[in-house]
Parts: sequence; structure tokens; C-alpha cells
Amino acid sequence: MSAPGDRRLPARFTLPVTGFILSGIMTIMISGISTLLALGPGPEFLARWPVAWLSSWVIAFPTVLVVLPIVRRIVSRIIAPP
Repeated sequence: MSAPGDRRLPARFTLPVTGFILSGIMTIMISGISTLLALGPGPEFLARWPVAWLSSWVIAFPTVLVVLPIVRRIVSRIIAPP
């Protein structure tokens, strides 16, 4: 239970918050590199990168929400507990 005045989200939000942050960081990096390689540096890159990022994030975030619990189960079968 949280202490009074604690403004953090409850533990039940761990998966969506993890997925949101993880997918956001991964898609901004990957879309940036891909867009840069496709267009090169310049104004066109700067104009298209945000669109590429948001469109990829729309797919990545729900995908992570579905896939992350499966990956955790697979990893728990491969890695011994501490």
C-alpha cells in the first residue's frame, strides 16, 4: 500500500507503464535511424521522423502489452531465479 501523499501509480499499472516507456524509447530510436538512413540529414528528415515515430509507436505499444508477458514466461524458464 502507498504512503499518504505518494503520487505514484499502483503496482497493477506496471505492465502498461513499462510497455509505454519501452515501446516509446525503442520506436523513437529505430524510426530515427531508419528515417535518417532513408532520407539523410536535413529538413525532410526532421519533418518525417515524428510521423514515422508515432505511426510505429501506435503498433509497438499494444504489441509490447501482448508480447511482454509471454517473453517474461519464456525467460523465467531459461534463467534460474536469484
